[in-house]
Amino acid sequence: MDLEKHVEKILWTEQQIFQRVSELASEITQDFTPQTNAPAIVGVATGAFLFLADLVRKIQLPISVDFIRADSYRSGTVSDGNPRIPFDLKVDVEGKHVILVEDIVDTGSTLSCLIDHIKSKGASSISVCTLLDKPARRKVHFELVGKGKYYCGFECPDYFVVGYGMDFAELYRNLPYIGVLKPEMYS
Repeated sequence: MDLEKHVEKILWTEQQIFQRVSELASEITQDFTPQTNAPAIVGVATGAFLFLADLVRKIQLPISVDFIRADSYRSGTVSDGNPRIPFDLKVDVEGKHVILVEDIVDTGSTLSCLIDHIKSKGASSISVCTLLDKPARRKVHFELVGKGKYYCGFECPDYFVVGYGMDFAELYRNLPYIGVLKPEMYS
């Protein structure tokens, strides 16, 4: 199966993603000093795994890394607005600064749920680093915790996108770019 034939258009190339991830890692590195407590970088599985891997390799700080899973799409193309957390953190985040790493912020429901969940574990502050932000679909306002910051790679138009870790029905994650999935592939 030639996955590239399923993509209507490419929004961000592999090189554009590489450049922006490097910039985000530099911003994070500058915002923390080696004297501060090492931030806990928490990737939201599974969509953020490639972004997380590339990002943490470029952060020039001591960090801990963990994953959390939140399900809100369940093989569809629209978030159902009811995220659940079937896979929790192993790292103790009490008193730490947490940077949640997301592939895409869409309605805001999942992110709001995750922020509340990590806050309940005693994180001193919570930042978000998302590769894509889709503000046109926002339904839930989320609030960062403490001195948390919002790091955003690209603002995404209201398309269903795949690639660079993002999927439809667990396919297309391995595409090296981010593209718009042809509607006939999910209709």
